[in-house]
Amino acid sequence: MAIPLRKPAEIDKLRRAGAVVGQTLEYLRGVVKPGMSLIEIDALGEEFLRKRGAEPSFKGLYGFPAAVCTSVNEVVIHGVPTDYRVQEGDILGLDIGTKIDGYYGDAAITMPVGEISEEDQRLIDCSKEALYEAIDAIRPGMRFKELSAILEESITSRGYVPLRNYCGHGIGTKPHDEPNILNYLEGKPKQGPKIKNGMVFCLEPMVCQKSGEPVVLEDEWSVVSEDGLRASHYEHQVAVVDGKAVILTLP
Repeated sequence: MAIPLRKPAEIDKLRRAGAVVGQTLEYLRGVVKPGMSLIEIDALGEEFLRKRGAEPSFKGLYGFPAAVCTSVNEVVIHGVPTDYRVQEGDILGLDIGTKIDGYYGDAAITMPVGEISEEDQRLIDCSKEALYEAIDAIRPGMRFKELSAILEESITSRGYVPLRNYCGHGIGTKPHDEPNILNYLEGKPKQGPKIKNGMVFCLEPMVCQKSGEPVVLEDEWSVVSEDGLRASHYEHQVAVVDGKAVILTLP
């Protein structure tokens, strides 16, 4: 399947959807406190983004029941909001999607709840730093597999491992589109499609501690590592414009 090349007007629409995602994540980062339930956090996020003219694109997507993925501690991605109340020392992944005028935004952070350990902060820093290192490396003509190799090196050089079988993705008038962008290299880096100006996609390093093998919990959504240890996740949506990546999901 061909990877869409977006015109400037389309990228502007994607930037609008993405900005609401960034604003919502920044808002939640500021208001989440120990004692808040995941359901409350989800409701606050949905109310905030709706007031800015966006629809919560995750709600109902593939049957997902909420607007915000709330992934606590060992949950890497796709955590379902429950009545669990976050505690001092938890780490919380927040993943949000929006839709405005038929165009989608998508990004994620992992944040501390109160004071956290240095070990957990390093884990969070790994996913964030790997994301920005990959974004800085993006140039037209490089292959997506080369980008996967950069993500893998960024993660493993810090002593962690990427989650297997889950990936970043294209985005535009669909919430998930071609290509799939793994956080590790499969095959050779000089294989597969090349990055071009006008492409829009999400990078989302998902970082585990000892094993990258995924396990889906009984809720049929929450993904953990088989090692049972804490994990982190960061994501931005980028457009390739004039030879470099521009982040569309900044607040």
